[in-house]
Amino acid sequence: MKHSMFQWLLILCMTVVLAVSQVAATRIDIPRLSPTRGAILEQPEILNTGSSKELQTFYYNQTLDHFNYRSESYTEFQQRYVMNFQYWGGPNAPILAYLGAEQSIDYDLVGVGFLNDTAPRFKALQVFIEHRYYGKSIPFGSREEAMKNASTRGYFSSAQAIADYAQILLHIKKEWHAEHSPVIVIGGSYGGMLASWFRLKYPHIAIGALASSAPILYFDNITLTPPGGYYSVVTKDFKEASETCYQTIRNSWSVVDDVASQPHGLANLSRRFKTCKPLANASELKNYLNGLYSEAAQYNHPPEYPVTVICGGIDEAANSSSGNKDDILNKIFAGVVAYEGNDEPCYVNPPSNLSETEIGWRWQTCSEMVIPIGIGNDTMFPPSPFDLSSFESECKREYGVPSRPHWITSYYGGHDIKFVLQRFASNIIFSNGLRDPYSSGGVLENISKSIVAVKTKNGSHCLDIVPASKTDPQWLVEQRATEVKIIKQWLANYFADLRALIKH
Repeated sequence: MKHSMFQWLLILCMTVVLAVSQVAATRIDIPRLSPTRGAILEQPEILNTGSSKELQTFYYNQTLDHFNYRSESYTEFQQRYVMNFQYWGGPNAPILAYLGAEQSIDYDLVGVGFLNDTAPRFKALQVFIEHRYYGKSIPFGSREEAMKNASTRGYFSSAQAIADYAQILLHIKKEWHAEHSPVIVIGGSYGGMLASWFRLKYPHIAIGALASSAPILYFDNITLTPPGGYYSVVTKDFKEASETCYQTIRNSWSVVDDVASQPHGLANLSRRFKTCKPLANASELKNYLNGLYSEAAQYNHPPEYPVTVICGGIDEAANSSSGNKDDILNKIFAGVVAYEGNDEPCYVNPPSNLSETEIGWRWQTCSEMVIPIGIGNDTMFPPSPFDLSSFESECKREYGVPSRPHWITSYYGGHDIKFVLQRFASNIIFSNGLRDPYSSGGVLENISKSIVAVKTKNGSHCLDIVPASKTDPQWLVEQRATEVKIIKQWLANYFADLRALIKH
């Protein structure tokens, strides 16, 4: 698996850490949102293999606080953005702007291909803007200083981020004499949410938005599709891949608990799963497996299809087993090896440092991005309902400030979204792959003629915006073609309106 065409993605990979403890109060880690599974990279030379001589890096002196008029609000920090002029037709030609999310923009330059694949058709300028508090766009001089207390973290929010993007895009249009260049904002996952919200908040800057795998409805008790949300989709993905694999995983959790409770049980599990250090408890192994299955489902990209890879390992081991408890553990470990690769010295709990993404996303989900992901009774995982009260208590204990679980829907909307948006909004594409667990919080039906849902039955997380490949299945090619066709119409309408305005 790790030596496939997506090797660089897997090198960037971080395990989605999800506590599956029965005690919901300990669960404050929400699955991160990213098109590329990226985290802080310990081998920066990997990025150089995907770099382009056409990319030019700039820094903008960004305002710290866009919404207050205290003296400290006017403090500035340098925010990074990258531009590619290769296909740009010059002033008045379109601008495709990628809105960075919870990682360094470096990973998007490698992992997001939609802009570069599409720019030649529209003679478009490509812009990638880094999210504040990530990468090289750090206020207060250093990441340690920026994250040290509630006062410095208080400027780390989605509203500040999209205001940053507005400032930079206006600056670019002025600097390059492109005042009439139409802007299409593009984002994936959390960045997809930002793109859709940017279109709603700044329609005078962006004429349209492509929001890929953006779970904007996964907030504040909005009804999910399916109702069980994230883990129901993970379960469905595995069950569709293999019924026997699904049953093995479903039965394995109690076996892990049973073995762990026996004398030397944790040592036995540590040996069987070749852990990098002895297991402290059964939850450590279960958390790892939970994250592995969830990540495989969320990024179930062709041609590898990691869910199928895991189930292939489990089912192959099942063919030579007798069905006892030891065999179930052997099957589960075979799935781990199939996914992670058989050349790893150890699994489960390798030594690692917290990345900027883990640190930043944890703050974002505790402060405002409160995505209530729980595990119901109809999945292959042990039930663990989301407990908002416990979640808020844990976040308050860690950060010293209360969560705002209702703020996203207060500031951006979400409830009764069709009733609301069809009356004033336009030009947003919500794209989703239905095998992506986060699609359960996505917009899956058209809201109006110009706010449209483009979904694929077999698609996964942000698959439509990763670089196109000759091996892409036809349904993915058609999905991207549909999105380009819609954007083409937006641009045609804009230029027609612009000509009429100039004529008068």
